[in-house]
Amino acid sequence: MPAQLEQHQTDVRLGRIVRLLMQHATVVVSGTKIAQEISSSRSEVWRLIQQLRGLGVDVAGHPATGYQLRAVPDLLLPEIVVPLVRGTIFEKQIHHYFKIGSTNTAAMEAAAGGAPQGSTFLAEEQTAGRGRGSNSWLSERSTGIYCSVILRPALPPSDVLILSLAAGLAVQAAIQQVDSRVAPDLKWPNDLLIDGKKVCGILTEMNSEATQVRHIVVGIGINVNQPSFPPELQAASLRMVTGSEWSRVEVAAALLKSLDREYRGLLENRDAMQSIMRRFEQGSSWAYGRKVRIEESYSALEGTTAGLDARGFLQLRTPHGMQTVLSGTVRERG
Repeated sequence: MPAQLEQHQTDVRLGRIVRLLMQHATVVVSGTKIAQEISSSRSEVWRLIQQLRGLGVDVAGHPATGYQLRAVPDLLLPEIVVPLVRGTIFEKQIHHYFKIGSTNTAAMEAAAGGAPQGSTFLAEEQTAGRGRGSNSWLSERSTGIYCSVILRPALPPSDVLILSLAAGLAVQAAIQQVDSRVAPDLKWPNDLLIDGKKVCGILTEMNSEATQVRHIVVGIGINVNQPSFPPELQAASLRMVTGSEWSRVEVAAALLKSLDREYRGLLENRDAMQSIMRRFEQGSSWAYGRKVRIEESYSALEGTTAGLDARGFLQLRTPHGMQTVLSGTVRERG
């Protein structure tokens, strides 16, 4: 296992303690019982309880009296998330980190080492979160969802864009499942906006042969409970949009279930690619008739958006005719 995983992956005993306290939420659980359940000493239980408190879990009590949760923690621990995603490809391999450099980096390393499809990497905080190109992703502790999943589809590399579009649809559906009043706008190829401000970014990375994908990592960052962002980021969180806190556990579970539906559909239905592109266009105010500037490395292209082509690439009507945009940052022209 790569050093990054060994160094940062959450001690499974922390999740077991939280699960045990949740199962006995109305009573005090003795340190002895906890020690038996996790095969540790009472002094080790005390150390782990202190660690949980340091991570923001509200645990009452001490070694002499036992312990009790004051509130259900909004942590993306496997013991909390797995029961909510039963039946999906993600239920058996959920890896949790309180702090990590980047979930995408960890997932790519694990995929190269043979980690199975459906392996999921969730973090409370990223210290080197990555966006598209050379962009970073602001990843404060326990306020957003920082998630990367490993997929191994039988697709040629030229068709991989469809997974980014499908992931965008999955995020959109997950948010609306939790609160139907919130309507995120899909922005090609990998962002979701609310009121013009970014609430989610998707980073898809691939390892492939000439004609066949070996593995794909889909990284998803969702701004959930951040109270504010620097104005220059043009970002927002679900909390900022609605004025109330969201359950990250609920959003993460809805996301994984929605992503599972989209992915299974892509593998099983012959017309799935057309369906994904059609629904993406319907869920995006950017797909048609938007005057934009496409910026990529040292070049730029201006025109009016004209939908997606058969592979999911953006079509742009320019003074020199129709152009196909393979990649780039899409910005609105004033």
